[in-house]
Amino acid sequence: MTETPPRMREEILAYYARGKEDARLRPGGAPAGRLEFWRTQDVLRRLLPAAPACVLDVGGGSGVHAEWLARDGYAVELVDPVPLHVDQASRLPGVAARLGDARELAASDSSYDVVLLLGPLYHLPEQADRVRALAEACRVVRPGGLVVAATINRYAQLHDLLREERYFTPEHRERTDAVLADGRHPHHDEGFFTVAHFAQPGEVTAEFADARLAVEGQYGVEGVAWLMGGVEDWLDDPARREAVLAACRHIESEPTLLGASGHLLTVGRRPSA
Repeated sequence: MTETPPRMREEILAYYARGKEDARLRPGGAPAGRLEFWRTQDVLRRLLPAAPACVLDVGGGSGVHAEWLARDGYAVELVDPVPLHVDQASRLPGVAARLGDARELAASDSSYDVVLLLGPLYHLPEQADRVRALAEACRVVRPGGLVVAATINRYAQLHDLLREERYFTPEHRERTDAVLADGRHPHHDEGFFTVAHFAQPGEVTAEFADARLAVEGQYGVEGVAWLMGGVEDWLDDPARREAVLAACRHIESEPTLLGASGHLLTVGRRPSA
């Protein structure tokens, strides 16, 4: 019998129940979040099979990415453990949303062309849970299908706090430095984020291999552009935004720069045999 996975930690559910995730990634939201959105969309549009492929968006939040995928013609189903997110996503045209856990998907074997995990892995502090989520994605994607997972890079918080000059507050510096040892980001009542795991790029590829997924590439989402002063002014201008996206493409898979990005997309394929 399959062991039932533990519930998502209450600190994580409470963090997302505040309802701020939807606005974070949309146009008009925080500069770093908007860059993450545009770049994730840019990479996925180059990787995904043509519509109307079937996409399972696991941990898809309020449906920020599911919305444009459905608009592009994909058949999109979204699973998320946060009731507010499921309610928000279910209102989007062409998106079917339900509650669920990445570690135990209700979907049948080989039932999707693509599985996206753009949030679950960095909220699973234990390696066994991350591999379990990837193995579930491998199970429900068809043979030869793609699995794309997002992770937060190990040094993302250090870079972010340096950029915003908050690193120089002793409490912030102590907490940030502690994460660098093993990637474990604990809950703090006055913290910037919730319980999470910040990964090294090589760590992610090893977990894909443990889940029997053949890694095809890694893509730094924000590259170093997210550390650029005034990036919000560039993103609000379509022509300048395209210049930023083009610059990010130049270095998106450069091994020596993968860890400089805030987020990383790792792409794997379920073997056909």
